[in-house]
Amino acid sequence: MAGTEPAAEISELSSTLTSIESVLDPAAKRQEIESLREQASDPGLWADQERAQAVTRRLSYLEAELTRLDGLRQRLEDTRVMFDLAESEDDEPTREEATRDLAALRAAIDQLEVRTLLSGEYDAREALISINAQAGGADAADFAQNLQRMYLRWAERHGYPTEVYYTSFAEEAGIKSTTFVIKAPYAYGTLRGEHGTHRMVRISKYDNQGRRQTSFAGVDVIPVVDAGDEIDIPDDDIRVDVFRSSGPGGQGVNTTDSAVRLTHLPSGIVVTCQNERSQLQNKATAMAVLKAKLLERRREEQEAKMASLRGEVTSSWGTQIRNYVLHPYQKVEDVRTRMETGNAAAVLDGEIDDFIEAEIRWLRTQEDGRAVAANGSGDR
Repeated sequence: MAGTEPAAEISELSSTLTSIESVLDPAAKRQEIESLREQASDPGLWADQERAQAVTRRLSYLEAELTRLDGLRQRLEDTRVMFDLAESEDDEPTREEATRDLAALRAAIDQLEVRTLLSGEYDAREALISINAQAGGADAADFAQNLQRMYLRWAERHGYPTEVYYTSFAEEAGIKSTTFVIKAPYAYGTLRGEHGTHRMVRISKYDNQGRRQTSFAGVDVIPVVDAGDEIDIPDDDIRVDVFRSSGPGGQGVNTTDSAVRLTHLPSGIVVTCQNERSQLQNKATAMAVLKAKLLERRREEQEAKMASLRGEVTSSWGTQIRNYVLHPYQKVEDVRTRMETGNAAAVLDGEIDDFIEAEIRWLRTQEDGRAVAANGSGDR
């Protein structure tokens, strides 16, 4: 919108916001908020801690969404008034302030518009993220820990609760693997584009000769299971192992055998949880993670079957998606969207919204393209 008159740009942003509201449906959100408030006021709700937390999280999220929508509408009107005032009084400082506000509004409305693209079957769910160090030795383990911090910092910046279920620390530095959940509506839809292999290039902290090292870490993003998901796991299909939780360098963090490892024998999927003091709680959490992984595997198999029927060749999610270069220059670049920045430190500190928004738009374009191709093949 460069060069657009402020009045025309404000009018255009107002129209965009109206389109966003038609998708997000504030009236329906207000009704749901009233229902959730009634549930939250019931003293008996907290007899079921998990349900109570889900109700309060959903209520907080909806209230924040409405506040965000109402706030953007009010800010648009305030900015319009500021421009009118600057024009009538030829007030350059006010005009400059209004211009800055308009730029901020444009960014905020663009960001909210991206949310309307999240319409997949599981997009509205919370996200379960697993990170595994791959090739690169100690540097890969260190990089995996950098990525864990990046996502946790991103969630913290947005006020999203997180819970780390399991972390396996490497011997020299960093982590071998970790699993954690981001407890926010649409976390899966927002972050699913982060799924894949991430590559780091830097001077190794663990090489005595200070040579440049390339290392890799895999990020797995799947939706958290819902009560309505039908995932039946016979007891005979699971091996349960219990052991003592440990921290970095083998330091004990628990004096009882409370950590739980579940092995799903038919698929070979292994899930571990050690974040709770109770073995029963850890087993319940590990079971929820296992169900989420099995749900994702079932979804991938269904997608592969449909692609095969349509004669498509599917590409693996496990491909390299982003490069983090810290030497000889600094650059982070997404290989799919070509989004890039020279501020690698900010990215590793959780400032990844630009990358996420580009991913969402890219994924939607890919999905729309497949849908058009499928319809075309069905017409022939």
